Amino acid sequence: MADRQSGGGTAGAAALQTRRRTGHRIRRWPGAAFIAPHMLALGLFMLLPTGYAIYMSLYTTRLIGGTRYSGLANYGTVLSSPEFWEGVRRVLLFAVIQVPLTIGVAFFFAAIFDAGVVKYGKFFRTVFFMPFAVPGVVAAVMWSFLLLPGFGPYSRVLSGLGLGHVNFFSSNLILPTIVIIVLWEWTGYNMTILYTSLKSIPREITEAAVVSGASLTTIIMKLKLPMVRPTLVMLVFLNTVGALQLFTEPSILEAFQPQAISFGFTPTVYVYNTAIGSGEYNLGAAAAVVLAVLIGLISLSAFAFRRRNGEFR
Repeated sequence: MADRQSGGGTAGAAALQTRRRTGHRIRRWPGAAFIAPHMLALGLFMLLPTGYAIYMSLYTTRLIGGTRYSGLANYGTVLSSPEFWEGVRRVLLFAVIQVPLTIGVAFFFAAIFDAGVVKYGKFFRTVFFMPFAVPGVVAAVMWSFLLLPGFGPYSRVLSGLGLGHVNFFSSNLILPTIVIIVLWEWTGYNMTILYTSLKSIPREITEAAVVSGASLTTIIMKLKLPMVRPTLVMLVFLNTVGALQLFTEPSILEAFQPQAISFGFTPTVYVYNTAIGSGEYNLGAAAAVVLAVLIGLISLSAFAFRRRNGEFR
């Protein structure tokens, strides 16, 4: 009798466990259906092109001799190219300047709008976000005319102030000029994300700080800034990756001042000029793969940093 009860209990537990596994599988289907379009797009437009680039980078095509397997020779050429590494150095310098400046300005205005000290805050938030809606090519062309030496309004204003003739497209000023353009394009985007993050802070915390006599500056810098730190880290990562892929602005400015934009001004410009300008598609593919590896290493480092700080489990 006891054996029967034991066998029946075991069978019931097994049946219950089977039903639970079936229920878990059924509940997973909606999630899989929702992410399927994204995974399909990821495979078609990222993984497949990346795999094809890796395949192309292992071959060399010559006018005489056709296409031959060259192994890692193209990677050796890229890694020993001074122009490629000069482009990497330039975008890293660009990121060191542009990323803190963009996020700093974005946080300042997000905190001001969140504090409610600006009248018509909704209108001004929309105005700040509008440059992000402008395509990068259009923004670069627009700023090229605005900063055009001798004809642009900013050049004339500086000349009128007695600062002389300023060529924003010279070799010395071309990088700060690009920083200005990118700052105008991306500040509103970063400000909107930070503003949303600040709004998620419970009002009771801010009210308690006000009651205790804390000033607005103290509340922003000592209370709210640490609470949106995960968002700031995420934005630093996104902006840094974007800086490493800098292409649109230099390629547009090259039409106005060709001598200021070198063959390998940025890694992406190097890839484009190598593959399209020089027709060395295999070498360009190798350069693209090297750049993808660099960005991947930065992404893994950022993920490890965020995980160490408890943002992921």
